[in-house]
Amino acid sequence: MNTVCMIAKKELILHSIETTIAMRQIILLYLFIVCSLFGSAQNQLPMTLWYDRPATCFEESLPIGNGKLGALVYGGADRDVLQLNDITLWTGSPVDRDEDKGAARWIPEIRKALFNEDYRLADSLQLHVQGHNSQYYQPLATFYIDDYSSGTVTGYHRQLSLDSAICRTSFIRGGIRYDREYFASNPDKVIAIRLSADRERALNLGLVLTSLVPHRVKASQGQLTMLGHATGDPKQSIHYCTMLKVTHRDGSVQVVDSTLQLSGVTEAVVYIVNATSFNGFDKHPVTQGADYINMAADQAWHLVNYTYSQLRERHVADYRQFYTRVQLQLGESTQHQVAGRTFTLSDDYESEAMPTNELLRAYSDGRPSTYLETLYFQYGRYLLISSSRTPGVPANLQGLWTPHLWSPWRGNYTVNINLEENYWPAFVANLAEMAVPLDNFVKALAENGRHTARNYYGIHRGWCSSHNSDIWAMTNPVGEKNEKPEWANWNLGGAWLVNTLWDRFLFTQDADYLRQVALPLMQGAAAFCLDWLIDNPRNPSELITAPSTSPENEYVTDRGYHGMTCYGGTADLAIIRELLRNTQCACSILSSRGLKQGQESVGSGDDLSASITRALPRLHPYTIGHMGDLNEWYYDWDDYDFQHRHQSHLIGLYPGSQITTDATPQLAQACRRSLEIKGDKTTGWSTGWRINLWARLHDSQQAYHIYQKLLTYVSPDGYKGPDRRRSGGTYPNLFDAHPPFQIDGNFGGTAGVCEMLLQSSYTQQLVQHGKAFNGRYAIELLPALPEAWSAGSVRGLCARGGFEVDINWKDAKVVSATIRSKTGGTVTVYYNGKVKTIKLKKGGQKTIR
Repeated sequence: MNTVCMIAKKELILHSIETTIAMRQIILLYLFIVCSLFGSAQNQLPMTLWYDRPATCFEESLPIGNGKLGALVYGGADRDVLQLNDITLWTGSPVDRDEDKGAARWIPEIRKALFNEDYRLADSLQLHVQGHNSQYYQPLATFYIDDYSSGTVTGYHRQLSLDSAICRTSFIRGGIRYDREYFASNPDKVIAIRLSADRERALNLGLVLTSLVPHRVKASQGQLTMLGHATGDPKQSIHYCTMLKVTHRDGSVQVVDSTLQLSGVTEAVVYIVNATSFNGFDKHPVTQGADYINMAADQAWHLVNYTYSQLRERHVADYRQFYTRVQLQLGESTQHQVAGRTFTLSDDYESEAMPTNELLRAYSDGRPSTYLETLYFQYGRYLLISSSRTPGVPANLQGLWTPHLWSPWRGNYTVNINLEENYWPAFVANLAEMAVPLDNFVKALAENGRHTARNYYGIHRGWCSSHNSDIWAMTNPVGEKNEKPEWANWNLGGAWLVNTLWDRFLFTQDADYLRQVALPLMQGAAAFCLDWLIDNPRNPSELITAPSTSPENEYVTDRGYHGMTCYGGTADLAIIRELLRNTQCACSILSSRGLKQGQESVGSGDDLSASITRALPRLHPYTIGHMGDLNEWYYDWDDYDFQHRHQSHLIGLYPGSQITTDATPQLAQACRRSLEIKGDKTTGWSTGWRINLWARLHDSQQAYHIYQKLLTYVSPDGYKGPDRRRSGGTYPNLFDAHPPFQIDGNFGGTAGVCEMLLQSSYTQQLVQHGKAFNGRYAIELLPALPEAWSAGSVRGLCARGGFEVDINWKDAKVVSATIRSKTGGTVTVYYNGKVKTIKLKKGGQKTIR
């Protein structure tokens, strides 16, 4: 962004933006320049996070990433800090598949205690069925840019453009303007930083590379090379090689100890590449590790083929092919004439002129801003593109970014909600490619999970995965024999996670993917669940799970025992019901197309389908409690904490498809009552989930209210000032505040906006008498549209059935909607109280009004 544009924007914060028509014209001029330079969508304002001071902590830094290599940019004038991450740098090595072999002998003892109603004994026996905890995700390095210039800094500006995935800082010192530009390129596997000034030979800088993990740095002419490894035994750890190269115009670059010193330079470009020895979940990182040093060298050598400008263009083109698919405008729009051209903007364009931290704080204090609501939505899409492009290594609890040697919750994969929530927006927000890392990761879980099923549960068919995982695809129950069963002893992570693979088929209609990838993994998870279910001693016609827990929640029995372990928990049965139905539908779809069904060493597909058909009607049903809520436990027990953040028993409402306001109104009302009892105050990721739950209930105002709660300003964790605000919400850099940071809340919020604007479904009757009935796809437009968004437009949302949808609306009614079919098909569309069935050819489209 040029100097005039930056100065104009800086000046905006010095005056009230609501006082004069002249100021509004300045804002419009600025927005016009940005739209022209960076190609922002006609009906969407430039999506930019910006600040008038450097970051002082992690929660103020700006993230960039190429899906594997990432950085947190602090943007300091005297010392700029970039905290670097590689998504494949973890502690540990492949799991021992014979760990706790024979632990399954405790399962009958736990069941005996449960059916004797001795829950205290069951809780204690669960400790015997626990394995090791996950490994840690670790930081890669810290890069410092020390400015040796003196003088007071003025005109400071720091920003991240979501439209281009480019971060910038600028400031004035001694009458000289200094600019820094940063991006992380996926096609060229590099972080690139351009350092410049508007006066020749004005750059005098020191470049330093260090790390929190074991490392050594060597400086040579124009290059820093760091070799290191994850914390732990170097013979058992992932190793890495980071190369930093500098090119410059004018002046000199000298080596002083392990620092590169730039003197009298007009412009410099810093390139950072990295490779690790991680070579797969089942390959030892040392004895079978990747050739990380030569890989890093090859990446660095590749860069000589391009200028900085070419690398930048390649990066922007690669990023925008995904990002620009969805455009959102919330609120009324108006046309503006600037410089002889007409462009369309939301009436809330003035919010864009406020620093993002101030805008977030003002919003939390009651100032409406559809701009911030749109920015947060697109930020979630930006984060997913930036953190999920490494095959077999999905985005973790921190996405890609952590400054901590020992990240909260180990920075791992928490599979009792958080990893699933990371990918809720992937398909509906038109980013299906970003969910590809899950495919090989789930395959790896299935490989290890066969052994977990045998060792811990005595099941020799199919596979399972538990509460936590890591880059080594660990699947064992965690807890190390001394932690709470409420989260440690849970084995349905795989059964829940495979539903994301089923969703990929529903959204893309890729039958080959369903047959070759998704269905075999679904069948393996289903086979485990069928063998895990047991006859209910209290009612032999029913199937239940035992032992069971409801992830991270606790109950109080009718006799006053406060416990965790139970049987027949609602969350267990909701996950299993969803999986079995989806697996049956997948088999039926492939059969109807004459395609051979996948198998995952679980017997023939026909045998498994028959088992599913017998099991489904026997699953213990949902029940409604004395408070009118959906029971979370087999019995009508109270929660120990009525406002507990987890709502796992509502999986059937969202993201599942078992409970709907039309087909199961009483259960939907019970879900509503459960949410009412839980209240509005919760943590970040849970808030994201509740937006989607309320949207599924078609309660537009409550869904929007919870979205507003998600956008509650939260102070950085280390802030000690008088106005410290700590709750589940959003940090100044728009990272989700659990607190501390967990990225799943960002993704849940983005998915929630989609769910308010569009819902899609697939329904198919169960196979009866050996015959499958045709499935039906449906789309509902604006199912939970809040009053604050009574007018607007969205382009590019995706719907199940292989459809893409554009919607324009006013006065809370659809004005027009265009339905495009990627694969050809029929869909029923619900809008404005109307129902229309549309049949489209592949590539065809139809506009309805």
